[in-house]
Amino acid sequence: MASGKLICVTGAGGFIASWLVKHLLQEGYVVRGTLRDPENPKNAHLKELEGAKERLALYKADLMNYDSLCNAFKGCDGVFHVASPLPNELKLVPVAIEGTKNVVNAAADMNVRRIVFTSSYGAVHMDPNRSPDKVLDETCWSDTEFCLKTKNWYCYGKTLAEKSAMAEAKRRGVQLLVVAPPFTLGPTLSQGLHSTGKHLTKYMTVGTKRTVPNAVVGYVDVRDVAQAHELVYKSPKASGRYLCIGYVMNRLELIDLVKERFPHYPFSKRDEHDDTPIVKPYKFSNQRIKDLGLLFTPIKETLSDTVISLQEKGHLPIYTFSKL
Repeated sequence: MASGKLICVTGAGGFIASWLVKHLLQEGYVVRGTLRDPENPKNAHLKELEGAKERLALYKADLMNYDSLCNAFKGCDGVFHVASPLPNELKLVPVAIEGTKNVVNAAADMNVRRIVFTSSYGAVHMDPNRSPDKVLDETCWSDTEFCLKTKNWYCYGKTLAEKSAMAEAKRRGVQLLVVAPPFTLGPTLSQGLHSTGKHLTKYMTVGTKRTVPNAVVGYVDVRDVAQAHELVYKSPKASGRYLCIGYVMNRLELIDLVKERFPHYPFSKRDEHDDTPIVKPYKFSNQRIKDLGLLFTPIKETLSDTVISLQEKGHLPIYTFSKL
């Protein structure tokens, strides 16, 4: 157990961050969570977590407000920087970079010497020159020139934000540990429909109005991502980047797995006019995070829990389902 260590989690109300807060409370940490508006009803789920009444404090803070970050980080043993603007537009990329720099510098000024930064495999895998036989691991980086050329602002922004965080942490003498998850699935703690929930619902509710792309995607369970953050933080031997990828599979295969248990939904299908071969998954390594003790949740369990959660929150109609 953490013996009451004080930790701050930025963007505590988000999908991944909420599970991280839950996990840290379960492990005995005293947690501060930063939010733009702690009184917003959408953040009510945080106050209902086990241990929240005794060991969770919510702070009003903004990544672009340096003083608010210093206030939240003061006295903390460590910071988990999960919050980040979704850089899906070019104009948001500088905000993601500057916000990350503010977090690193505020932590340094408040004498926090260990930061865990939530990056993304979007900063890792987007490289058209990578050989099909190359194993995707922590040495890989997305090609920013290619991202610019293809207007992939998400991968472009995530890559620059992570590299900026590394440079700033080195300059300030702060240890920066990076967890890079891919597309994150799993049950949600909040009431709202997050972007990863939409990833499934859009293929489960529109039938033939949408086709499933013949594309390969990395997946992981949100509960594994939360645990990975804490494992990295508490391990004395941890350093650098950690890919937190549970599975890489074609999206068509993923939808087929969901169909096995929930066959009554009007699932989308592959475009019947698409005669291209099925794109095969690439090789990847998650050995570094497994060496710290992480056991990945089986993908069928993740998918089942995701759909059931979406049903319970009212984002999917409830149909009879079969056993796996």
